[in-house]
Amino acid sequence: MPEAGGSNIEVAHHLSEHEEQREYRMPRTVEIVEGIVLAIVAITTAWSGYQAALWTGHQSKLYGVAGKLRVQSGTAEASANYERLYNAATVAQWLQAETSGQKKLADLYERRFFPEFRPAFEAWKKTDPLNNPDAPPGPFHMPEYRSSKAEEAATLAKQASDTFAQGDVARHHADDYVRETVMLATVLLLTAISQRFKVRGVRIGLIVVAGALLSLSIYHILALPRA
Repeated sequence: MPEAGGSNIEVAHHLSEHEEQREYRMPRTVEIVEGIVLAIVAITTAWSGYQAALWTGHQSKLYGVAGKLRVQSGTAEASANYERLYNAATVAQWLQAETSGQKKLADLYERRFFPEFRPAFEAWKKTDPLNNPDAPPGPFHMPEYRSSKAEEAATLAKQASDTFAQGDVARHHADDYVRETVMLATVLLLTAISQRFKVRGVRIGLIVVAGALLSLSIYHILALPRA
């Protein structure tokens, strides 16, 4: 009888070991899926990081161009202000000479106007500003008045604003790729954690979650623009 009891214990122990081994043994399919997930994560992470670096470089380039355009706009605006002040001072001197009857001096001041300003002055002069109270306050208020420097400054300022806005867009794209890289790191972490579990259900559950996050991240990356 003792021998029979010992035999039963050995059989139970053997069955217990068999059940434990079957519980711990992972199907080969799970290991293959884990390997595929890790490979896809590695490739996708490299691509996302590459795009983030490209967009960051594009952003820096655009910000640099925007800064250069702003400097050029400021230079053009300073030149426009100088020309405006010069013409305004010359008009004041012309008025003084004209009202005092110094014709030659008035003609000299007229010859000192910038060529671009002359059409506006001639049109204003025809309104008889010395005697006509309804005449415009000065040549700067005439339709013929224009300043190429001021127009250039405005154009450069707009280009600078547009370029800076493009730089902001590039920065947002770079941030989007960095965010997806963080998401992929989470997928990698879940996959690595799953391999530490021997319980089949837990391991498969973590792989399913990692696969879902990986699919979502790939969808976002495919939707993002490429540099």
